[in-house]
Amino acid sequence: MRVLAMLDGSLVDPETPLIRVDDLGLTRGDGVFETVLVVDGQPRELGPHLARLARSAAMLQLPAPDLAAWERLVETVVGAWTEPGEMAVKLVYTRGPEYGDGGPTGYAIGLPIGGRAVRNRTSGVTAITLARGYDPAVVERAPWLLLGAKTLSYAINMAAMRHAEQLGVDEVIFVGDDGTVLEGPTSTIVVASGGTLRTPPPSSGVLPGTTQGALFRAAERAGWSTKVEPVRADELAGADALFVVSSVRKVTRVHTLDGLPLPDSTELGAELSALYEAEY
Repeated sequence: MRVLAMLDGSLVDPETPLIRVDDLGLTRGDGVFETVLVVDGQPRELGPHLARLARSAAMLQLPAPDLAAWERLVETVVGAWTEPGEMAVKLVYTRGPEYGDGGPTGYAIGLPIGGRAVRNRTSGVTAITLARGYDPAVVERAPWLLLGAKTLSYAINMAAMRHAEQLGVDEVIFVGDDGTVLEGPTSTIVVASGGTLRTPPPSSGVLPGTTQGALFRAAERAGWSTKVEPVRADELAGADALFVVSSVRKVTRVHTLDGLPLPDSTELGAELSALYEAEY
């Protein structure tokens, strides 16, 4: 099942061609997106997702999105979804057609969540570290690289995931040229050590994680300390637990990194997953 709605709130057939062939989101990846988890009709972290959409749009110098309209758009898609359980709503906002007087393109599409992602939340995943090809020090002095914006230019991210798949690995953890952890192609990295949860800072060119933010809020109430700070890649193998976190993944533990088994974090993963779920 899929549900498609345009920014004006109209529901349309998802099989109908709607995007112009000269739309800059299509031809140049000139746009931004968000993916919102919806559980039993309730969007999770919608406010932070919309704030991040606006942040990414500002980085691309797109017209400021009308967040109230986008919130209504999500409600329209969720209201038209008839399946129980979980779904995802993808929000897409592009610069629009290259020619003519058309403005930005905006739409939201409701999508099912694949069984593999759900299974991995319990079974855990394997991961490899891959070079991302930049030093985090470049982020501040080169804003035109759009590091930390959730743009439609995801070809590198998808190539990394295909590379991992060819190696029989589930996930990727990007590492900067300075040896620090960045993020996954479609996830945030969280490390647990000695009662502290850590995640890399947005200043290193990574997305501020919406699910990671919810997890940290819940963990802090349960007595954990949390830190947003640089994490070195050589620290990962010695951590109590390593997680890839996202709207669709929720809190998924990594049990094998670069071919080597990590300490058993099954119980810790279950504890943190329960804390995250208790947020809702």
